[in-house]
Amino acid sequence: MAELRSYIVIDSLQEQLAAFMASTVVGYMPVAGMASLFVEVAPGMEIVRLLDVAVKATNTRPAIQVVERSFGTLEVHSEDQGDVRQAGQAVLDAMGLKESDRDKPKVASSTVIRHIDPYQAALINKSRQGSMLLAGQTVFILETQPALYAVLAANEAEKASRVTLVDIRPFGNFGRLYLAGEEADVVVGSEAAISALEACQ
Repeated sequence: MAELRSYIVIDSLQEQLAAFMASTVVGYMPVAGMASLFVEVAPGMEIVRLLDVAVKATNTRPAIQVVERSFGTLEVHSEDQGDVRQAGQAVLDAMGLKESDRDKPKVASSTVIRHIDPYQAALINKSRQGSMLLAGQTVFILETQPALYAVLAANEAEKASRVTLVDIRPFGNFGRLYLAGEEADVVVGSEAAISALEACQ
C-alpha cells in the first residue's frame, strides 16, 4: 500500500508563494487567493494515478506532478475551495486512507541568522529561485521532513508577517525554506511557520 507522506490543503495561497509557484511549475499556474492541495506519496510513481483521480473528480487544475527516486508529489488548485477539498478526498479514497494517516511533519532544523553577511547572502542568491536576499537582512532557514511541508510553512509565514520568500525546495528527503526581512517580521514569520507544522500533529 502507498504511504501518504504529506497531505496539505491551503485555503488561500499567499502572493509570494503563488508567484513562486507560477515561475517554477510546468503545469497550470496558480494565482494568489486560490485554494491548493499538495500530496506527497511513496512509492513515487503512484502519484501519476492519484493526479488522474484528482483532476477527473473535480474542476481543479494541476500545477505539479513530480516523480522522484523515492517519492511523488502533486499539486492541484482552484478558486473554489470546495473543489480542492473534493479532490483531496478523492485522492484519499483512492488510497484507502484518511487525512490523519499522513506522516506528521518534523522540524529537522531551524535557525534565524541576524544581519547576514553580504558574501553569504550572495552565496544563497546563487541558487535561490525566489526573491533576492539582501545583505544585513535577517534570515530564517527551516528544514522539514517530509519535504512538502515546507510549502505549508512558507504560506503561513507569509500570511502572518511581511517576510520575503527567498527560496523553497519542497522535494526530496528534506524540504527547505529560506525567508528574509526585518528581524521582527522574520521572527513572527518563523513562529507562524513552526506553529503550522505543529498543528498537523
